[in-house]
Amino acid sequence: MAESVYKVIELVGTSTESWEKAAAAAVETAAKSLHDLRIAEVVELDMQLEDGEVRAYRAKVKVSFKYRVDD
Repeated sequence: MAESVYKVIELVGTSTESWEKAAAAAVETAAKSLHDLRIAEVVELDMQLEDGEVRAYRAKVKVSFKYRVDD
């Protein structure tokens, strides 16, 4: 079996509805430009507040993808 290398990046997704949708937004957006996404790990959740009310849910997500070198 060939050896593999993976790169890990950190993203922040936002949603006005939920943390789950915020995390999904981060992954779905990353998938548009990155290939071979492997793992997504939610590492932090927070909320954007305005006048004491929740305006947005935010999810910080670590995403790993297979590192490829173009020949």
